[in-house]
Amino acid sequence: MNSAESPAPDGRFTSADRAAVELQLGRAPRGVRGVAHRCPCGLPDVVRTAPRLEDGTPFPTTYYLTCPRAASAIGRLEADGLMREMTDRLDTDPQLRAAYEKAHESYVADRAALARADGVEPLPEGMQSAGGMPTRVKCLHALVGHELAAPGTNPFGREALDALPDWWAKGPCVHVDDDTEESEDGQ
Repeated sequence: MNSAESPAPDGRFTSADRAAVELQLGRAPRGVRGVAHRCPCGLPDVVRTAPRLEDGTPFPTTYYLTCPRAASAIGRLEADGLMREMTDRLDTDPQLRAAYEKAHESYVADRAALARADGVEPLPEGMQSAGGMPTRVKCLHALVGHELAAPGTNPFGREALDALPDWWAKGPCVHVDDDTEESEDGQ
């Protein structure tokens, strides 16, 4: 198990979390519904996002990886051709293919539940999943975000996570002066 594992967050998204995510992304976060995973440094590294923004625009991923250090390390894995190798294995390993299909189904169910909670139409077919699921590996960032948010769910997210260096080892990726614990989402 990678040391990036942390207890499931309570979903709160405080003003300090918002400030941290804004610094991580370099812009204000959109559609955040809560923290899906916290880095061992304590900051959010994956946020759960609405399937649709307030204007109805589909948001591309439910589990949005926000940590720039993790994102950079994942980018190096992608550049090294890991996604192609993973996709090739889907054709030759029926157990892996079944596990990836199950990850896809879990992701689609999570996204549909968020749409219901928000009272919006679910996303159209073909936009419900992310990362290339269930037929290919297209974005390791999305798959790692899914695995961090729901440990044991995404086999390729797990493999990529296990291949990453300890991105948190040098401490937090950003520093937030606001230590307010007030929840912005009422939780």
